[in-house]
Amino acid sequence: MSKSSLFTPTRLGNLSLENRIFLPPLTRCRSTQPGDIPNGLMAQYYAQRTQAGFLITEGTQIEPRGQGYAWTPGIYTPEQIAGWKQVTTAVHQKQRPVFAQLWHVGRVSHRALQPGHQPPVAPSAVAATGVNVFIPTGPGTGKLVPPDTPRALTVPEIHQLVELYAQAARNALAAGFDGVEIHAANGYLINQFMSERSNFRTDAYGGSLSNRLRFLREVVEAVRAVVSADRLGVRFSPLFGTTTEERVYLGLLESDPAETYTQAVRVLAEAGIAYVSLAEADWDNAPEMPDSFRAAVRDIFGGRILCAGRYDLHKTQHVLGHGWADMIGFGRKFIANPDLPARLEHGWPLNPLDPATMYGGGAHGYTDYPFHNQ
Repeated sequence: MSKSSLFTPTRLGNLSLENRIFLPPLTRCRSTQPGDIPNGLMAQYYAQRTQAGFLITEGTQIEPRGQGYAWTPGIYTPEQIAGWKQVTTAVHQKQRPVFAQLWHVGRVSHRALQPGHQPPVAPSAVAATGVNVFIPTGPGTGKLVPPDTPRALTVPEIHQLVELYAQAARNALAAGFDGVEIHAANGYLINQFMSERSNFRTDAYGGSLSNRLRFLREVVEAVRAVVSADRLGVRFSPLFGTTTEERVYLGLLESDPAETYTQAVRVLAEAGIAYVSLAEADWDNAPEMPDSFRAAVRDIFGGRILCAGRYDLHKTQHVLGHGWADMIGFGRKFIANPDLPARLEHGWPLNPLDPATMYGGGAHGYTDYPFHNQ
């Protein structure tokens, strides 16, 4: 299979897509304050990147406690829903589908970001390590700090959180999104329930792998009832090796990652959802996702498989050619190259990424990266 396979049409649920390139969730921290409200600048940013066949928004917190980084957008107030309508309208004018990624950080937060400066919530009262969160220190200024120790959720609170995911899905539909992706990756709330490294509960939500997957199952079922299975995806970040590299935080490394994640994928297969998205390790010299695991996911899951994580055309050809994925996402390259699909197709040079403008700020490093013909 040649690189041109990226540019062939495909289907995702009941959506027809013009190519197999997707814009993955990319945190950019540019919502309007106060209120974490999506805005016209964000609408312009997403509209610029509609050469992708399919777009997924940055993570959008489903409630105030779900925030772990300053200035990320929410999807729980009328003002936020109205702000997201600007984004969906701009993308739909370019005739592309866009899903909202529903996000709750759980323990990866700080009291400064929490309502009433309370501790963050999590399956267990164990602090996250190897990660920093970004708290505001003033208008447009902030700093990185370690997360606070969370408090453990009660069972009634867990049930309330399941409903908050469902309500966020309703809000997404009200904002004009074509569907939603549930964020179950990167060491955030759902991943915390799944992981033996962060879930030490002794009730129905902890202990065995089946119990640790219970929260995932319940959230998927609740959201599926709102948006329908063919408009629903879930993102995982299976790690098969770790790193001590500063500020790398892809997720949690299980003692048997293949078993954990094949069982998690079975949950999605049984629910019949449209896609599973695999976020792969993307730092320098990161461990590759084993081909045996890719093949196992394909055997289990009948929907679309989306992959992202430092892909080049060679890796893309390897994964698509074996049928282990149906679509490929590009993150950093897409930030710096709004016309990335055309650049890949024609072999045009890529703009370099400016790391200093990744998180927070305004148009600079966000909507002012040039197109190839500019």
